[in-house]
Amino acid sequence: MKTQNFIKLFLFTSYLFFSSCNKEDQLIENQENVLIEQNTSLKKGLAPRAGLKSIGSGVMMQAFYWDVPAGGTWWNHLNTKVAEWSNAGIDAIWLPPASKAQNGAYSMGYDPFDYFDFGEYNQMGSTETRFGSRTELVSLINTAHSNGLNVIADIVLNHNSGGDAEYNIFTGTDTWTDFQPASGMFDRTMYDFHPNDYHTNDSGVFGGFADLCHHKTYVQDWLWNDANSVAKYYMNVIGFDGWRFDYVKGFEPWVVKSWKNTVGGFSVGEYWDGNAATLDWWAGEAEASAFDFACYYRMRDAFEGNDLTRLNDDMLWKRNSTGAVTFVTNHDTDEIYNGKMLAYAYILTHEGYPTVFYRDYEEWLDKDKLNNLIWIHNNLASGNTTILYADNDEYVARRNGYNNAGLIVYINNSASWQERWVETNWSSTTIKDYTGHSGWEPVTQSDKWVKIQVPPSSYTVWSVK
Repeated sequence: MKTQNFIKLFLFTSYLFFSSCNKEDQLIENQENVLIEQNTSLKKGLAPRAGLKSIGSGVMMQAFYWDVPAGGTWWNHLNTKVAEWSNAGIDAIWLPPASKAQNGAYSMGYDPFDYFDFGEYNQMGSTETRFGSRTELVSLINTAHSNGLNVIADIVLNHNSGGDAEYNIFTGTDTWTDFQPASGMFDRTMYDFHPNDYHTNDSGVFGGFADLCHHKTYVQDWLWNDANSVAKYYMNVIGFDGWRFDYVKGFEPWVVKSWKNTVGGFSVGEYWDGNAATLDWWAGEAEASAFDFACYYRMRDAFEGNDLTRLNDDMLWKRNSTGAVTFVTNHDTDEIYNGKMLAYAYILTHEGYPTVFYRDYEEWLDKDKLNNLIWIHNNLASGNTTILYADNDEYVARRNGYNNAGLIVYINNSASWQERWVETNWSSTTIKDYTGHSGWEPVTQSDKWVKIQVPPSSYTVWSVK
């Protein structure tokens, strides 16, 4: 009897041991698979990738909006768009956060849970993300690359969501800081969030979510340092080419700098602030680009407030033209309803790296007119900018050219035709309006002055014929 009980106990203990080992083996296997994938990808030379357009040579497309259709169809939908966008002059597409978030198939990705689940693990109520499967994401990226487009990943590093409750010795309460993702990659506990044994907090907490502590070596290693880090996996395995960092007010600029310096790739931060000097400070500290919220707010003041003199005000592109990513609207901002095409005429003729919003391009505005402005940006808009005139209704600026003739842009926010004498880059030269809004083809005087015109609530862009 004792022998039988001993045998039963031995078998039960062996079952528990091997069951535990199997789970650990599965996690190890997941991580080994990641390294195998990554080493294979590195051998294929995916970073850097040849044949892609130079980021900043064209225009970025924000390839989503808030609450795009759920159901796992978005990656496949975009796959049908990228060839047309490339032909129009787009050089990069910015995708929404691609990994599994707390709300699973309903999430827009800004509540990240498992950075290594791109729609392949059954967790958070779904296998696919809102946008589709990992296979569909990789297919989209491959199609974009074959059309010369860079692919920008939206990265949420400030906060995480979806962890289980654990008793937190630093708060004396239960906190949702126990993260054990199905990928087996980047488990997290109370020690990896604020407060912890390193410090109480960093720059900012978002929405009450668990706030990652980037000063922890473990967190840095998983996010960007290690061979199987989030950054290296996104770039070398999935195929992303650059980064849009979400809510960078929530952590210090050195985080973006360290990430970028470790893995490379174009980097732009969402530092939501209308002060151009503050944006310039952040871009300098992070050694990255920043979205030009100062430009966004001044355009909103100008076109919604019917005062184009606001375009004289300080903006990031005026301080740091190579570090400014300009935009008219995005998935988070209020709309510029009046004069939105005028705002696009502004950013697509001025310095900075302009972004076009998916719904503006595909649904709300005149695609032909936007394509015309993209062509103008890519072919005529070079050199520094000189503002020639501004009042409540009219704005005229000159791009002085360095690899082409440059241009004159004339924006009219009034209800009637306007005409104005302006000083151009060209002496005794025939010029024309490249938008087709004016049929004039005037000849500049020997002193480079010429009269140009613009229709009501419209714009013209002039250059050498």
